[in-house]
Amino acid sequence: MRETLFFLQSRTYKGDMRILDGFRNQIALAMAGKKGSPWGQGGGSGDNSGSEGGDGDGDSGGDSKPSGPRNPWLPGGGGKDGPRRSANIEDIFKNRGPEGPRRGGGGGGGFKLPPRPGGKSWFPIIAFGLVGLWVFMTGFHQVERNEQGVVTTFGKYSRTIGPGISLTAPAPFQQVYKADVTTVQSIRIPEEGTEKLILTGDQNLVDLQYKIRYRIKDLKQFRFQLAEPRQTVVEVAEAAMRASVAEQTLDDTFSGAGRAEIQERVRSRMQGILDAYRAGVTVVGIDIEETDPPTQVVDAFKDVSVAEQDANAAINRARAVEQQILAGAEGDTASFDKVYEEYRQAPEVTRRRLYYETMERVLSNTDKTVVETDGVQTYLPLPEIRKRSQAQSSTTTVEGQ
Repeated sequence: MRETLFFLQSRTYKGDMRILDGFRNQIALAMAGKKGSPWGQGGGSGDNSGSEGGDGDGDSGGDSKPSGPRNPWLPGGGGKDGPRRSANIEDIFKNRGPEGPRRGGGGGGGFKLPPRPGGKSWFPIIAFGLVGLWVFMTGFHQVERNEQGVVTTFGKYSRTIGPGISLTAPAPFQQVYKADVTTVQSIRIPEEGTEKLILTGDQNLVDLQYKIRYRIKDLKQFRFQLAEPRQTVVEVAEAAMRASVAEQTLDDTFSGAGRAEIQERVRSRMQGILDAYRAGVTVVGIDIEETDPPTQVVDAFKDVSVAEQDANAAINRARAVEQQILAGAEGDTASFDKVYEEYRQAPEVTRRRLYYETMERVLSNTDKTVVETDGVQTYLPLPEIRKRSQAQSSTTTVEGQ
């Protein structure tokens, strides 16, 4: 394989060398005058004597125009008929363009289209094609299902087009502005990393972050009635939010019910203002995402929140005790009412029963028994004896240790 490659390479090298030798021979012959020289021939017949015929009074037959090699740097290539002279710098730059030396003399031809059959020009067909392409590119408009388009004639409103393919006059006579009129768009206020401080009704500051959801309901009004519709929606939302928060306290702003009420008030106020502006916008809803105190007073606000939580816990405990006492009092009242009813029916029996129940409740906590009837044998003080025996046993245990 290596020998084959070496053989092919050597053959290629020899062929190249033959070609170069042929070029060298031709150049040598041309310089010697045996072939046509690229600089032109002398005044002779083309052989070696031709170089001599160009000097002075040769075989020119008395022609006053000197002959000799043509100068390629002269205008027109320095043909035989022109005078022989050296090229100057003006002649060199006169025939040289931005892309290099110009080829050929005179006015130079450029690219030309071949004529149509019959000798007619291609210009009408090309012009008709360009006009058709212009009409197609600027006159046909594709409107998507969720979009509408507003057609303007020289910048003035003409009509509104719906979904589908529509044909209008080409630009700049008519133009079409398309926008999405079904998708709900949203704007977040404030921007990421900033805070929006709003004053509440009880003179406190709160940092609110909320989102506006709206939809275009009239594309003509949205496009032509307001200079900057989106910025107008933002400014109207801020004004409505400040007015609504100013009607609530700080606690209501943080609570769920208060936030829901603020959202509904902001939506209602925004819709009224935008309708008065004829903005062509429907406010779908307002979503309050975060309600925080200002950054400078976060620590103090946390302390206040902890104190409020402790106060609420103490209040809840007091209310629980209150409920227990009230429940006990209500129970005692109900029991007393029942006893009173019994007392009204049998006063003596009820009185004696109450006396016995009271004495039983009192004497159940004592170690003594009182006997008022004569002839009754007193019982052994068993509880007292039991206490004394327990006291003696505990004393003996301590001494033994």
